[in-house]
Amino acid sequence: MLTSETVKEYGVNAGASVVGIAAATDFGLAPAGFKPTDVLAGCASVIVLGAASSPQVLGDAAEYTASRNAMLATMTDMAKQVAKRIKADGYKTKAISATGGKWVQGEGRKEHFGTISLKHAAELAGLGVIGKNYLLTSPQFGNLLWLSAMLTDAQLTPDVKLQSTMCDNCNKCVEACPCGALDDIASFDKKGCSQFFKIENKALVIQCFRCRTACPHRFGAAGKKSFCQT
Repeated sequence: MLTSETVKEYGVNAGASVVGIAAATDFGLAPAGFKPTDVLAGCASVIVLGAASSPQVLGDAAEYTASRNAMLATMTDMAKQVAKRIKADGYKTKAISATGGKWVQGEGRKEHFGTISLKHAAELAGLGVIGKNYLLTSPQFGNLLWLSAMLTDAQLTPDVKLQSTMCDNCNKCVEACPCGALDDIASFDKKGCSQFFKIENKALVIQCFRCRTACPHRFGAAGKKSFCQT
């Protein structure tokens, strides 16, 4: 019988820094098309992999973009590796790309329909919390954690969801955003961010990531006391 401990070992062996598990039934707030059971019939568990990029990339837009693109490819490959191991154990599984799905307060983004939100999955799996900057922030790795996931029909023991006070009395990311995209997280506006993207040599270059750098908890370790388990 497949256990949570075995699955987490698969993830670490594939290169993940952290692995969390959420129950598929915990995605009740996800809109239609973004629930685990919409993507994999009979899904019982969602396994989330996380790996951190170096804080040094935050000093340069080109380095940040290159690191981001490399981590997306790496995380997707990790998910495929772990999914292959789970399938070999006799269970149904589906790897979720590191690009994942996007939804805010139940409103889905059509371009990612038919997958799940990795940020929400990671939050439900106890890997961190989604802050005012709409980034997952981990007590160990701050907001530098990149994600991918697998869905499976295996019944695994889920991890405990974290609670955090890190955003209490703090509005630094909202104030730092040059396009006001974070003024109201309930209506998060990614379109505003698009003016800070550009294409060079047919590749996307991200020119603004102030929502990451403005956060006092961006590196994680200093913010550990702001997290607790419930």
